[in-house]
Amino acid sequence: MPDDRISLLEPDHSKLSLRKQCELLAVNRSNFYYAKKDSAAISDDKLSLLRLVDEIYTKYPFFGTRQMADYLRLQGRKEIKRHHTRWAFEKLGLRSIAPCPNTSKAHPQHKLYPYLLRGFKVTRPNQVWSTDLTFIRLYKGFVYLMAIIDWYSRYVLDWALSITMEADFCIDTLNRVLATGTCDIFNTDQGAQFTSNGFTGLLEAHKIQISMDGKGRALDNIFVERLWRTVKYECVYLQEWDSVREAKIGLQKYFNFYNYERPHSSLGGKTPFMAHKMLAYGHLN
Repeated sequence: MPDDRISLLEPDHSKLSLRKQCELLAVNRSNFYYAKKDSAAISDDKLSLLRLVDEIYTKYPFFGTRQMADYLRLQGRKEIKRHHTRWAFEKLGLRSIAPCPNTSKAHPQHKLYPYLLRGFKVTRPNQVWSTDLTFIRLYKGFVYLMAIIDWYSRYVLDWALSITMEADFCIDTLNRVLATGTCDIFNTDQGAQFTSNGFTGLLEAHKIQISMDGKGRALDNIFVERLWRTVKYECVYLQEWDSVREAKIGLQKYFNFYNYERPHSSLGGKTPFMAHKMLAYGHLN
């Protein structure tokens, strides 16, 4: 009888979505999923390969899967075959900047958009924004980092971490950015996260033109590629994070430094914040 009484009084949490349950408990969904998946963590050998491929690709982004495998074998990793590096590229969402098949796969039912920025001159903040995903290593796992950047100022408008490359956290991040401003053109690659109806529909609702990288052309989104290299060499590779929470704290500190303190030679020695916020209001000489 006591058990029956308790069960009748307790709310049926099975009827609440995971998103709602995490909101009520003030738990970030990425932390929940990471903890849930940790019991079936990727093997140490595969994790080691992912970390190695990520570091080499960051240094030599023109490597494709075949050249990556050849390079690793020359470095003494004789056991590495091309199917290993192909798996790593797919898991990391990588693609060579040299012309090659695109590893960023669109959903077959999602609409694709043309690339609008070839020969386009960016002259002011909030004219062109873009986004992408990259791999961030943890001590015993990994997460994906998504950031939205202004092309003119290199200012990071927002960012987020997730243990999957699903669209939800990308849409949430875009929602936060659009709550404070908008742009003329938004550029992405052809990945399923960014071709999803939720992502493109949000841009269209704000009357933003959608631009997508040409197939196999990572250089179409060069400013985000440069951002990833900077973040990894100046932050990620200097750290050893045990958890998603530690990674978030470390990246938050770095992006604050990047936006507000780190001078850029391409901006005449000014910070992204100075170029983005101050120039937009005519206060930057």
